[in-house]
Amino acid sequence: MRIAVDAHGGDFGLEPNIEGAAKAARDFGLEVVFVGDADRINAAVQKFGLASDRRLSVMPAACVAGMGAEPVQELKDKPDCSVMVCADLVKRGKADALVSAGNSGATMVAAFLKLGRIKGIPRPAIAVPLPTAAGVCLLLDAGANVECKPLHLLHFAAMGSVYAREVLGLENPSVGVLSVGEEESKGNALVKETIPLLKQSGLNYKGPVEGRDIPAGTVDVVVCDGFTGNIALKLYEGAGKAVVQIIRQEVEKRPLAKLGMLLALPAFRAVKSIINPDRYGGAPLLGVDGVAVISHGRSNSEAMHNAVRCARHTVKSGVNAKIRAEAARIGEIFKSQTQQ
Repeated sequence: MRIAVDAHGGDFGLEPNIEGAAKAARDFGLEVVFVGDADRINAAVQKFGLASDRRLSVMPAACVAGMGAEPVQELKDKPDCSVMVCADLVKRGKADALVSAGNSGATMVAAFLKLGRIKGIPRPAIAVPLPTAAGVCLLLDAGANVECKPLHLLHFAAMGSVYAREVLGLENPSVGVLSVGEEESKGNALVKETIPLLKQSGLNYKGPVEGRDIPAGTVDVVVCDGFTGNIALKLYEGAGKAVVQIIRQEVEKRPLAKLGMLLALPAFRAVKSIINPDRYGGAPLLGVDGVAVISHGRSNSEAMHNAVRCARHTVKSGVNAKIRAEAARIGEIFKSQTQQ
């Protein structure tokens, strides 16, 4: 298996990308092709003592998509940038998946332009695994589609169910639609119009869920529009870090608490590890006809290692073929809606 990595993506430059992806190549027995400025990549490879590792190769790219740039215009101006080259490698069968911690919008656009959509899926979605009290919950869409129709959320639920089952190992995953209450009478028009579709879908639909139900692990898959999902994701990550910081501050104020903290340190470290977003590393862009994993901009080497692992698991699971089959099943149920 070969994974194309956008070497320059992310806030910390190419070194953590190279270090993390190279470790993934060793750990999981795969090849990695680093895409970007060949001279700078080779210099970093030399620095980490990886020049003789035959699992690593370099594909030159003329430029890099800017982190803060408007995605569509940026790719029009830079059609040969590193993330576009990564997507092209997947399209031509020269790589099995792409991973980027760069401009997430540019990664989505590049994957969509080069790979296209899976037949029957109207919109791709970013699917983010989140730690919960019950294990893990898959949230989608986490930012690919700011505005959605009920049909889009139906397909997000179908894709999320397939991914949760095939990649996360959740048997018959339960599904909920994110709303402002558990009652079906609450919520906006999008939620209210999505509920009947989910009830008829044949999925393991449990009903509307609230934001507090996500960390509780009430359901395995939560669907929403990308605007709401991205806010929920960032709040989730920020709250986890804040809780850790607050606990540390309060312990520092109390001498006896420091003693108790020493005894509880293994458990505290375990909790910190569980809520660390680097644990998952990346989120798959479900619905494109190929495997693309979007890692967060602050990715360190651990996050990139796990993003490559995520790409490997997604490829090995054959999840896209199963999504294609699920889309066909959903399409048969909702023939009239799919014409919209």
